[in-house]
Amino acid sequence: MSFSFLKHGIETPLLRRVLNFKMCKRKAQSCDLSYTLLRHRFKKSLPILFSSSVKMCTETQKETIELSKFPADRIRNFCIIAHIDHGKSTLADRLLEMTGAITKTDQNKQVLDTLQVERDRGITVKAQTASVIYSNQGKDYLLNLIDTPGHVDFSYEVSRSISACQGVLLVVDANQGVQAQTMANFYLAFEAELAIIPVINKIDLKNADPERVEAQIEKVFDISRDECIKISAKFGTNVENILQAIVDRIPPPVASADDPFKALVFDSDFDHYRGVVANIAVLGGEVRKGDRIVSAHLGKMYQVSELGILRPDKHLTQKLLAGQVGYIITGMKDVKEAQIGDTLYLQDHPVDILPGFKPVKAMVFAGIYPMDQSEYQGLCSAIERLTLNDSSVIVQKDSSLALGAGWRLGFLGLLHMEVFNQRLQQEYNASVVVTAPTVPYKAILSSAKLIKEHGSEEVTIVNPAQFPDRSVVSEYQEPMVLGTILSPDSYTGKIISLCLNRRGIQKDVVYIDDHHVMMKYLFPLNEVILDFYDLLKSLSSGYASFDYENAGYQAADLIKMDILLNGRPVEELSTVVHRERAYSKGKAMCEQLKDSIPRQMFDIAVQAAIGSKVLARETIKAYRKNVLAKCYGGDITRKMKLLKKQAEGKKKMRLIGKVEVPVEAFISVLKRKEK
Repeated sequence: MSFSFLKHGIETPLLRRVLNFKMCKRKAQSCDLSYTLLRHRFKKSLPILFSSSVKMCTETQKETIELSKFPADRIRNFCIIAHIDHGKSTLADRLLEMTGAITKTDQNKQVLDTLQVERDRGITVKAQTASVIYSNQGKDYLLNLIDTPGHVDFSYEVSRSISACQGVLLVVDANQGVQAQTMANFYLAFEAELAIIPVINKIDLKNADPERVEAQIEKVFDISRDECIKISAKFGTNVENILQAIVDRIPPPVASADDPFKALVFDSDFDHYRGVVANIAVLGGEVRKGDRIVSAHLGKMYQVSELGILRPDKHLTQKLLAGQVGYIITGMKDVKEAQIGDTLYLQDHPVDILPGFKPVKAMVFAGIYPMDQSEYQGLCSAIERLTLNDSSVIVQKDSSLALGAGWRLGFLGLLHMEVFNQRLQQEYNASVVVTAPTVPYKAILSSAKLIKEHGSEEVTIVNPAQFPDRSVVSEYQEPMVLGTILSPDSYTGKIISLCLNRRGIQKDVVYIDDHHVMMKYLFPLNEVILDFYDLLKSLSSGYASFDYENAGYQAADLIKMDILLNGRPVEELSTVVHRERAYSKGKAMCEQLKDSIPRQMFDIAVQAAIGSKVLARETIKAYRKNVLAKCYGGDITRKMKLLKKQAEGKKKMRLIGKVEVPVEAFISVLKRKEK
């Protein structure tokens, strides 16, 4: 009797009453078989009517990797760095396929981009690790690969990944050539004294010019063109040469298995069931499952419950040895216990604490509040867990009269802020209100009372609501950045005009080849952080690239501008601007709010003001009923009476009416339209 026939028969009402069977699935303990039993529901001793067996693939059946056969001299730790969209993730896919870590299929597209936001936007925002085994001249090598983001807003991910590596693959597009973020990533690797392998990707493109790119690399980075490897990651052309170069050119990690166990935590994630999952680079000794280790950050002791390597899925091992990169789970349930840059060591063998990572400097601050205050605790937990995975976010508690309790978060850029907000929505189903982003300003106080209150003459202002009055300040300072722009020389004139319009000061202009120019400008951060990159791409037909680095603070004539709705200030829309920009900024914000705030039964006056001085105004007209519709001729005094009565009613509603500012209005003021 076939299984399908028997199952169909049991579904009939008569047989279901007579033969009251139940289906049981069992798994054999001694082998990798599962089987299905059909027994009577109440009589377990009745004979089995049907059984079938299916071979199972469990975690224990994965290929066992003996890590002890990989001493430090057969380990290579490297990361892939490049400008955005130059083919890092595609190259990582080919490397994983060629070493057998993943099966070669047409579905392998950005395998290491596991986040939903990465799939939606088509960019890498989170560094991912994978370990592969490469056989070369009869010897097996363990290659630990880290795929990094390419956008400037995620440079902290790149710097952390570099700390766990001894070499990098510097990928450059054969069509676009050296770009701004290519240079920024190169200098990160150069300062860390890592081995650099230049890779020219996308040689299969019709407009590819690898010889020109070789000349750029030689001129800008002083790397011989003979060291460049020309590949097509999409089709796998010459990718095998990269694996050979990794073994030959990248030095093994300096680590000894005889030293006490010491590991650097360079990344972490949160698992809802197992707690904190930490990615570590073992710098000495070895660690086994069941060992008791200590976190140098808190001094707390933990027991290793699970460890292994990423291939790119988690692959359990019994131990991790010196020079290897893997993950470790110790039962940390509180996200505050996990610290990026922490040092782990065995309980009875203390070691020197590693220096960790430089504290990140936030470039953009924005307020985040729950849609409903009843969701505050859930959003608090979501932000804590997400900042564990993205440690470059700075969190400060904040409150608002209009939006209630929330947080003031610091980000590395506007894209970083947008991605963080999207991850909150997708991964934690959180609904939030994000206020207009601001940059951190500084004020030099002149009031002795305020200096004593703040404990310093210099204060940093991240919230416009806390901007001190001019009467108690001797000088305001705004953050500056040194921007690097690479573009074809045909767009130079338009780009210079844009930079001057954003108060940029030209520092240097250099031709990197016959048709491409590199410009350096000193910008106020507030002028470039919001929409400068979008406008630059638009002016240059997408060919220009932009990168910036912190350049300290500079004195500036700053003022606080308030947005008033019917004379009432909206604290969340307040902003700090340069005096020269006050009118244009205020007028633009009023126009955008006019289009975003829905009409009411009364007029709404949208005003931009500095103190008591109104700079710009827009009026949102009220919905108006035609009270004269029923008047067919007649005396004019009757019509005037009806109109007067309507006007008095509108005036009364305006006094008691409250204007609700929708979320779309906050978002609309983020970007301005360039005149």
